[in-house]
Amino acid sequence: MKQPLIILTGPTAVGKTALSIRLAKALDGEIVSADSMQVYRHMDIGSAKITAQEMEGVPHHLIDVLDPWEEFNVAAFQKMALQAMEGIYARGHLPIITGGTGFYIQALLYGVEFEEDPEDSPVRRELYDLARREGESAPQVLHAMLAQVDPESASAIHPNNVKRVIRAIEYFRLTGTPISRHNAAMRKKEADYHFLYYVLTMDRERLYGRIDKRVDQMLSQGLVEEVSRLRTMGCCRGQTAMQGLGYKEILDYLDGKCSLDEAVYVLKRDTRHFAKRQLTWFKRERDVRWLNLDGEPGEQDRVFSQIMKECGEEGFPLPQKG
Repeated sequence: MKQPLIILTGPTAVGKTALSIRLAKALDGEIVSADSMQVYRHMDIGSAKITAQEMEGVPHHLIDVLDPWEEFNVAAFQKMALQAMEGIYARGHLPIITGGTGFYIQALLYGVEFEEDPEDSPVRRELYDLARREGESAPQVLHAMLAQVDPESASAIHPNNVKRVIRAIEYFRLTGTPISRHNAAMRKKEADYHFLYYVLTMDRERLYGRIDKRVDQMLSQGLVEEVSRLRTMGCCRGQTAMQGLGYKEILDYLDGKCSLDEAVYVLKRDTRHFAKRQLTWFKRERDVRWLNLDGEPGEQDRVFSQIMKECGEEGFPLPQKG
């Protein structure tokens, strides 16, 4: 008998947080964050981290559990999420996976196995040495190398995501197999859970408008000051946490590489591109149920009612609320 699981995801700024809280309250749920940035302490504004007030008493997991200089990747997420879910099931509650990192969700849902990943392999050292020598042109050089051996991965990974590009090249060099082929095989595995997988979406222009507005709010809430504090704490560009959207762009401004207006322009542009890549990822996933927020009054009520109805149809244990 597979354990029940709800996944609520979608592109950045689409409105996952409020709906996840409402679902958790209705279903005796606890939320497990599938976000690659909200796991870090001190990174609140740039990650659009849910506040204690917004949680409304709903337990959340994998938020504020690491310092910015600590490493976090899909294998670490998988391990930590499984531990959290074990406790949630033991308490008789329903895990609700919420966040926009599709690869994390896939790894959890299908039990993707990760080969031993030595921290300091010779291939990785060679590629990072190359990146340092190439300087600002490193993203393009490395991405071109990836495109030669694994065009599918190159089309899915942004050149600026140097860490993932290097990992994909390294995987090919070590195994002789494109990592895209490995990932495709993993996607064919049977899920370990009785799950409902929801993706929130909306009209592209409306979503982009919400992204621009969110970035403006981040600036007014003190994003520049947050990044400045992190830099004072010793955080630097090479760390995983500082590669996140909102952090690397403001670092460029603080380092005098561009004006604040230029940094904000790049942040908005790259966040829109990121949202587009998120949607592309979810379209490739199996058994996804799309929830379209159409902008009409009561749209949140409509999608909430649809999820509750389908939970009942799927035989999920629905608590009786007074």
